[in-house]
Amino acid sequence: MTAELVRGQNHPLSQARLEIRVSAGTPIVAAAALSDENGRIHGVEWVAHPGAPTQPGLEVSRQAAADHRLAVDLDAVPETVHRVGVLLALPAAGAGPVRFGAVAAPFVAVTGLDGVEIASYTITGLEAESAVVALELYRRQGAWKVRAVGQGYAGGLADLLTDQGLPEAHQLAGRIDDAVAQGLARSVQVPPPRTADGDRSRQAAAPALGPDQGGTAPQPGQAPPTSPYGGQTPGGPGQPAPKTPSYPGPAPDPDAVTQSSTPTTGGPIDYSHPRRQNAAPPPPPPTAPAAAPG
Repeated sequence: MTAELVRGQNHPLSQARLEIRVSAGTPIVAAAALSDENGRIHGVEWVAHPGAPTQPGLEVSRQAAADHRLAVDLDAVPETVHRVGVLLALPAAGAGPVRFGAVAAPFVAVTGLDGVEIASYTITGLEAESAVVALELYRRQGAWKVRAVGQGYAGGLADLLTDQGLPEAHQLAGRIDDAVAQGLARSVQVPPPRTADGDRSRQAAAPALGPDQGGTAPQPGQAPPTSPYGGQTPGGPGQPAPKTPSYPGPAPDPDAVTQSSTPTTGGPIDYSHPRRQNAAPPPPPPTAPAAAPG
């Protein structure tokens, strides 16, 4: 059964390997700090944050997010560590909210590796604060417990780390802000999904004939050909069409002339090659017998 804590309440922990789950209505920064029995952080290497996400017994998220999962192994923390604080802060970069009073109350839960909640805490009562110590795992007489803290700081992470005795508090807070800003800059928007209409329009478009396929690329202002042969001359691109030979004397029989493959308006399109004949030409008409002399 989950213990729902209020500020200042504690609960025993029977497991050493835990997961801290954080949920907020806006992207926030999650960090974890190791400290001694007096709650003092001895150096920057005692803080796991997006710029240095792993420390002995700790692992946190690498960027700001609305949901976090922090890994804690209490057996792996140094013997000099007596407290593990879970720190939350609003990102200094970006156009998001600058105080926790403007967002939904963050929710924090301690779970086992199987996901079963051990204790949870909803951080209420925050107004102008932009950073908060959410939870604290502490060692007492060889056993570990969790306490709901909810201590907020209007000055952000710099004030929070200074209050816990870190000499390089402002430098570390700046480093965390830079790491979060770089994570936001690396974020890329997902391209919009393709619509069914767009796919159909791409499939309906006829491909243009290239130079190696017997056609030429369309030029600006030039209408595309209406058939594979209708827009090209038999002599090939750039060559004039052959002239019709002139016949001395009477005109040739029209039945012996190959018909053009140019389609007529409204009729079916003939795709036969203009130089190809499907049947032998009809024989010429019989000539009249020669007249008798005189």
